[in-house]
Amino acid sequence: MNKNGSRSLGLLMLALLLVLTACSGGGSNNGGKQTNEGTKSTAKPDDAGGKEAGAKTTLSIMWWGPDARHEATKKALDIYSQQNTNVSFKPEFMAWDAFWQKLPTLAASKSITDVLQMDAAYIQEYVSRGQLEDLSDIDLSGIVDPSVISNLQIDGKLYGIPLSQNAQGLAYNKAELEQYGITLPHKDWTYDEFFQWARDARAKLPDGKYPIGDTTTWDSFNYYQTSMGKPPVMSDGGKTFTLDKDLFMTFYQTYEEFRKTKIVPPAEKAASFLENDPQADPMASGVVMTRGATTGSVSALEQLMPGKVGVVNLPVGPAGGGWAQSTIFLSVSANSKNKDEAKKFLRWFVTDKDAGKALGLTRGIPINPDIYKELEPTLEAKDKLGKEIYDLSLDKALPFYPPAAGFSEWVDTYKKEMEAVTFGQQSIEDAYKKIDKMGKELAAKVAG
Repeated sequence: MNKNGSRSLGLLMLALLLVLTACSGGGSNNGGKQTNEGTKSTAKPDDAGGKEAGAKTTLSIMWWGPDARHEATKKALDIYSQQNTNVSFKPEFMAWDAFWQKLPTLAASKSITDVLQMDAAYIQEYVSRGQLEDLSDIDLSGIVDPSVISNLQIDGKLYGIPLSQNAQGLAYNKAELEQYGITLPHKDWTYDEFFQWARDARAKLPDGKYPIGDTTTWDSFNYYQTSMGKPPVMSDGGKTFTLDKDLFMTFYQTYEEFRKTKIVPPAEKAASFLENDPQADPMASGVVMTRGATTGSVSALEQLMPGKVGVVNLPVGPAGGGWAQSTIFLSVSANSKNKDEAKKFLRWFVTDKDAGKALGLTRGIPINPDIYKELEPTLEAKDKLGKEIYDLSLDKALPFYPPAAGFSEWVDTYKKEMEAVTFGQQSIEDAYKKIDKMGKELAAKVAG
C-alpha cells in the first residue's frame, strides 16, 4: 500500500514497503508499471485501518510461464491500472520450477503475494494449510459453467478462479483411419466400444501400424476406475487409497491381450516414443493412430500433422469419463491485506474484453465464452481443436484428480512396475500387490 500523507504516515508506509520487499525475496523480474506513482492523496485511514475512496493500493502478484505469458500479463496489469488509477501492481514471474520452489518459502513466512497463480496439482495442499482465501463470493454466473465450478470446489468452497478451459481427450489420425476404411471414433464411446474399436481397426491396418498405444501410467487407470463409479485412486488429500483389484485386473488383462495380438506396439517400440517429436511422436510418426491429448497440448500435434488430426473425448463408463475443467487459477492469499481489491481484480481478469485480447491464449482457451468469441476469428486450426476437445468432454466429465501430496514416488513406482509388466518381467498380479501395498502405506502415513 502506498499513500502519501503526513510525514509520519509516509515513514510508516515506507517501513511496511521494506518489510514486504524483504518477504517477497529476490529474483523478481519487475516488468510491471505503477501508475500515478508519487501522486499525493489527502485521504487518510479511518480508525479501523481501512481505506477511503481514492486510497492507493499496490497488489503483489506472481505467476509462472513462458515469456509470451509474462508479456501478455504485464499488458493486462497496465490496462487494469489505467482503468483503476488507485491500483498498481508489484509483479513477479518465473518458470514453473522456480515458482514451486519459491512458494513454500513464502507460505512458511506467511508472505505469499496478494494474488498468485495456482495449479490443480497443488491447490488442495495450500488450501489444507489455510493459505488461500475463500473466493466463493465472486460472482462467476454466465462466465464459468456451473459443473466446472462444482468440480473445482473444495469442501464446498472455491479457492481459485479458473482461467482457461482444459480437458483430457484423445487425438486420432483422421487421414489414415479414413484411408484404411476404419470407422472414426465417436463422442461418448464406452470403454467396451473403445476396446472393440481397437480390435476392429487392427484387422484393417498394415503391419507396423497400431490403432492405440499401450498404457503404464496411474492416471490412465484412474480414468477407467472413476468412470465405473468407483472412487479415485487417491482421495481426501491422500488419506484414502483405493485401487480396485477387479477393475485393475480387467483393464490390464485387456492390454495384455492387445500386446499378444499386436493391437498395441511392443514394449521396445513404445519405450522409444517421444511426444511432439516429428520422428518419434507415436502418432505424428504414423505408427500409432491415436494418443492422449489435452486442450492445451493438441495444438502441438496439429502443427506436426496439419489437417490430419481429429479429436474425441475419452471413453466413458456409467459414471462418465475423463475430465473437463480449468487446471490453472488465480488465487488470493489468506494473509493478504488487500483481499477486496484482489477479488475485484480476479473477476476483472476473466471478464474484461481488453484484458482478454491482451492475454490471448497464453493460458489456454479463455474460461469466459464471451472472451473466446472475441478471439475466435483470429484463431488457427490448432487452437480450435483444443476447444473441440473441451466441448466434446464437458457433459460427461468427472473432476480432475491430481496426485495427492506425498505420492510422487508412488506415481513413479506405478509406472516402473507396469513397464515391467509390458516387458514380460512380472505378472499383473505381482505389480498390483506392490503398487497397492505402497499406496496403502502412504495413505496411512498421510492420515497419521
